[in-house]
Amino acid sequence: MNHDHHPFPELLGRMDAYWRAANYLSVGQIYLFDNPLLKRPLTLADVKHTLLGHWGTTPGQNFIYVHLNRIIKQYDLNMLYISGPGHGGPAVVSNTYLEGTYSEIYPDISQDEAGLQKLFLQFSFPGGIPSHASPECPGSIHEGGELGYSLSHAFGAVFDNPDLVVACVVGDGEAETGQLATSWHSNKFLDPVTDGVVLPILHLNGYKIANPTVLARISREELEQLLRGYGWTPYFVEGDEPTLMHAAMAATLDTVTAQIKAIQQAARVDGDLTRPRWPMIVLVSPKGWTGPKVVDGVPIEGTFRAHQVPLSNPVAHPEHLKLLEDWLKSYRPEELFDKHGRLQPELAELAPRVNGAWAQIPTPTAAYCCAICGCRISEITRWT
Repeated sequence: MNHDHHPFPELLGRMDAYWRAANYLSVGQIYLFDNPLLKRPLTLADVKHTLLGHWGTTPGQNFIYVHLNRIIKQYDLNMLYISGPGHGGPAVVSNTYLEGTYSEIYPDISQDEAGLQKLFLQFSFPGGIPSHASPECPGSIHEGGELGYSLSHAFGAVFDNPDLVVACVVGDGEAETGQLATSWHSNKFLDPVTDGVVLPILHLNGYKIANPTVLARISREELEQLLRGYGWTPYFVEGDEPTLMHAAMAATLDTVTAQIKAIQQAARVDGDLTRPRWPMIVLVSPKGWTGPKVVDGVPIEGTFRAHQVPLSNPVAHPEHLKLLEDWLKSYRPEELFDKHGRLQPELAELAPRVNGAWAQIPTPTAAYCCAICGCRISEITRWT
C-alpha cells in the first residue's frame, strides 16, 4: 500500500502535536513533582523520589489514540478503546485529560498549570492513582489482575451490539498468553448483521519486560501467515519516523474503516452471510518510541530497557537530569500549551465531542499483569 500521500497534511501536523502533548504528559506523570511546563530549568527537587511506571508501551498507545480520535470524528463511529497493555497507564490518563473528561470528573485536576502539576504529582504517588489504567480513570470499566483478556473483552462488548467498533490494542508480550492466543479465533463467532466489529491492533514493539517477544522474533511472512490463518486480514504500519508513520496510520485506518463498512453493507443490505475476513492492524514501532535512545552508553529506545522507567535515578546519576529535561523539551511543550497550561484550541478540537460536550467515547479497559513488574499489588484492588 502506498502511504506516501495523504490528503490531510495540516490535520496530520496537528495530530502529531496532539501526540507530542500526550507523550509529554505521560513522561511528566512518571517523573515530575513540580515545574509542569518547564518554565524554569529542571532541578532535582522537581523530580519524584520514587519513580514507577511503564513508558515502553505508552507512546505507541498515545499514537493509536489520536488516530482513533480522527476516525471517530470523521466517520461518526461509536468506538470503545481497550488497552491490552494497561500497565501503560500514563497513556489513558493523558488522553482522557487532553480530551477534557478527566477534569469533568476531577475538577481539581484542572486544564491549566495548577491542574497539570496535580495530574503529574498524583501518578503512582501516595494518595494518588495507580501506575496502570485503573477504575479511577474516567470511562474505565474493567481492571484485570493479569494480561491476556483484552480480545475476550472486545468480543464480549460487540456481541449483539451492531453499532459498536472496539479498537483493541494487543501488546506483543500479552499476545504470548494462552487466553490471548486463543482469543484470535473469536472472529468465527461474530455475526456481521447483529454484532459489532472488533479491530485488533497488535502493537509489535519487539520486547516484553526483559526479552524479545515471540511474534517479533519470527519473519514478517510467518507473522502474516499466522494472522491470516486466524482468519484476519492484517495491515502493517511500520517505522519510527513520525511524519511517515502518521501518514501510514491514517491511510491504513481509512482503508480498514472502508473495509468494515463494506463487510457490513454486504451482510446487512445484500444478505451475503459468508463469514468475512475482518481487517486488523499490526503497528510496528520501537519500544519507548521518542524516549531516550542511549543512557550511560546503553541502548534504551527499541529495547526491553524502555519497558518501565528509562532514566531510573537522577539523584544517583545527576547527568540523567539533563537527559530528562532534554527528553521533555523534545516534545516542544511551549507549542502545545499556552502560558496558563491550557492545550492550544486547535489541538483540543481534535478530540471527539457529543452535542458540543466532550465525549467519553474512547473508553479504556485494562488487563494488567501485576505479579512480575514490581508494582504495588495493593493498588490492584483499590476502587473508588
